[in-house]
Amino acid sequence: MTTTAPVRRIEVDGCPATAENLLWPALNHPGHFTAMQVRGGKVRGIGHHLARLDAATRELFGHELDGERVRALIRHILRGDPGAPADLGGPGYTGAPADLGDSSHAGNPADPTAPGGSSHAGAPAAPVNPTAPGGSADAIDDASLRIHVHAPAGHPSVMVTVRPPTVLPVALTDRAQSLMSVPYQRPFAHLKLLGGFAQARYGELARRAGFDDALLTGPGGEISEGAVTNIAFYDSTRDGPRIVWPNAPHLAGVTMRLLESRLPAAGLPTRHAPVTLADLPSYTGAFVTNAWGVSPVRRIDSVAYEIDEEVMARVAAVYEDVPWDTV
Repeated sequence: MTTTAPVRRIEVDGCPATAENLLWPALNHPGHFTAMQVRGGKVRGIGHHLARLDAATRELFGHELDGERVRALIRHILRGDPGAPADLGGPGYTGAPADLGDSSHAGNPADPTAPGGSSHAGAPAAPVNPTAPGGSADAIDDASLRIHVHAPAGHPSVMVTVRPPTVLPVALTDRAQSLMSVPYQRPFAHLKLLGGFAQARYGELARRAGFDDALLTGPGGEISEGAVTNIAFYDSTRDGPRIVWPNAPHLAGVTMRLLESRLPAAGLPTRHAPVTLADLPSYTGAFVTNAWGVSPVRRIDSVAYEIDEEVMARVAAVYEDVPWDTV
């Protein structure tokens, strides 16, 4: 479940991206992000996304990240407004640091498909916003949107990227995923960090081996999460299916949170418990979740699952009923 869709717009603190304000993330990589789907200018679970960004910014950089500022930046880039209102830069932020080559901050080169950056005081030169020549563009209603947070001058700097929307196939069987288990757990798994070479590399190796993505596991084969998804398992009992989320270190994704709070009302009780590779045959099936939605799992390594279309339709319906929030 990866995407290489081209970036349509990039803004850093409300300004079009330039070579200068993208230099920091190109040479330094500390930061975090969240990813969301936008439909009609609205987002599912916007409160969860804003809380995630604020909590990670406090933990990594020691500053709060005002949710209203983030909302304003999202609205700004989706509208395609020319220029950048001064109040989008955030309190205390004065521009990129003078010495971007400080070795104490050196990191891996930024992923060119997921840049992040800092704002630069003054009028930006040579904007690279591909749909906004001259600083104007039509509004975008539907999109895949990412919000990246760095702190190049000690205060949070927010970059927003816009790609075309990701739409899963309508038929659940056409979404079905095959996963290859790999011996890796993300460090600081509760944070949605930028970078992650091992995570991306294992995903690439899984696809080369004929799978759709990787499944991350720890000691003893304990399952934590997919490379870019959360995973849940279900089993059938006389009282109906039960959903189990692995409780090994993982990122609590927004889609997972939205589902977990609503599934019990749909007759699908959920719990968190250890799940290992050795446990796979004891489950009836599995599904993965991320910002794109819900997809059934048809295979993990050599363990094949029959897709229970009735259960999966109920899970998918619960997610489809989640309201879209105005940004």
